[in-house]
Amino acid sequence: MDKTTQILVDYVTGLEFGQLPDSTIRQTKKRLIDAIGCAMGGYVSEPAAIARRIAARHQGEPSARVLGTGRRTSMEMATFANGVMTRYLDYNDTYISKGSGHPSDMIPACLAVAEAHRASGRDLLLSIVVAYEVYTGLADVVGLRDLGWDQGLYVVLGSAAGAARLLGLTREQTANALAIAVSANVPTRQTRSGELSMWKGCATAASARAGVFSALLAADGMSGPTAAFEGRHGVWDQVTGPFELKRLGGHGTAFGIERTNLKFFASEYHSQAPLAMALELRSKVRVEDIEAINVQTYHTAYSEIGSEPEKWNPQTRETADHSLPYLLAVALVDGFVKVESFSQERMRDPALRQLMQRIKVAENPQFTLQFPSKLVTEIELLTRGGDRLVETASYPKGHAQNPMSDAEVDLKFMSLCEPLIDAAQREALLGALQEIDGARDVGRILDLLQITEKGLKPQ
Repeated sequence: MDKTTQILVDYVTGLEFGQLPDSTIRQTKKRLIDAIGCAMGGYVSEPAAIARRIAARHQGEPSARVLGTGRRTSMEMATFANGVMTRYLDYNDTYISKGSGHPSDMIPACLAVAEAHRASGRDLLLSIVVAYEVYTGLADVVGLRDLGWDQGLYVVLGSAAGAARLLGLTREQTANALAIAVSANVPTRQTRSGELSMWKGCATAASARAGVFSALLAADGMSGPTAAFEGRHGVWDQVTGPFELKRLGGHGTAFGIERTNLKFFASEYHSQAPLAMALELRSKVRVEDIEAINVQTYHTAYSEIGSEPEKWNPQTRETADHSLPYLLAVALVDGFVKVESFSQERMRDPALRQLMQRIKVAENPQFTLQFPSKLVTEIELLTRGGDRLVETASYPKGHAQNPMSDAEVDLKFMSLCEPLIDAAQREALLGALQEIDGARDVGRILDLLQITEKGLKPQ
């Protein structure tokens, strides 16, 4: 195996639960709770229904469940279906470094394999930490976005690593799993450009599914390329250029999962600080008095959610939650940004469209220089009466430097589950997830995740 593969294999096969500090275990449980809440929030979406219908056509031995339904399918299809649910609202966690994305997209992969193999809670938590460490370790040294590649490259490798650890693969098998995963699954970033489709929330679920499949192939003896990263026509040649992995978590180095950021609003991550500022400005001015709104931000935020024409004329939910003009308009008019803020009726409101045309977004080079250490955004609001109001922020609520409390994460979880699961069951599920490191079989916890309320039937 090449050197990059060897570093990853040594880490994946060598880390033990006893090496995880209490803070890492606590943060891992928070992200598991957050991800399952987000999955319940995305349960009724059309992409999730499509994924569940396809999952129902597959069988697995051993099998894993689609969250909320109790229906069993293969580990790969459970990963995909649960991943689509988790991503739909764009409400799950984010990592921002040289590369960025949503590492909790890998949690459905770890959960499916853990359930199928009756793993303990500790085994599940360790596999999630391993997956996150591979993801964040790569994102720290490899930027994919500006090269035109998508974050699924991090996801497929992290998912393969987490699955490999749960399956107890040998060093050689783990190397094969990683090599197969990265050689066969390099996604383009067209998924997140222009007008966005359903696939925006499904692409990394597909990568996680591919990571599990790669680990299962390796477990049964399939060999992969011997120099997947550094060899001729490998990842270095074709995708990233050469890179060197820095020291991964453990032995005095902080674990990557503790540097990930949770979301306070159900929208693209770089909108989190602007939305909080918009709500603050709303308390100081009437919407009808707004003459213009000028936003200055760093390059990534500008190019992701504030530069393309489609962001001033969103036609899909996926585009709307990646449109800074739309998000700011909704926050200023409604006083909140919630799941219901993205209905077709709300998106087409002429009053919102008119306000959006008064919003301008520009890159501030000084703010760009501070990224990703700081996420600086400034909003200037001008009124018809000649007043000028300015708000600036660097760390939105949920950022690792401005974290959500356990109580805030729990409240988010409960509110997302509320339409689907009765109160007593929600409490029991949350309590079980909070104590999951003591569980002998994670499948027993999933027994508590059954949709019961308001006539919603599992699809």
